[in-house]
Amino acid sequence: MLRHPEGATITEICKATGWQAHTVRGAFAGTFKKRLGLTITSHKPANGERVYLIETEDGDQPA
Repeated sequence: MLRHPEGATITEICKATGWQAHTVRGAFAGTFKKRLGLTITSHKPANGERVYLIETEDGDQPA
């Protein structure tokens, strides 16, 4: 989900995993960033929920 160009919201990830929002955010900080070394970025559209993405090594979002 996070590797898709459109990314994913916390709500979408919670629905897919059955996890609570604080668990998803903890996984971002602990597992994805620290253990796996992934770069997670986010942006908040003017009319929507924050969207999270995994950046590629060159700083772009995956295609």
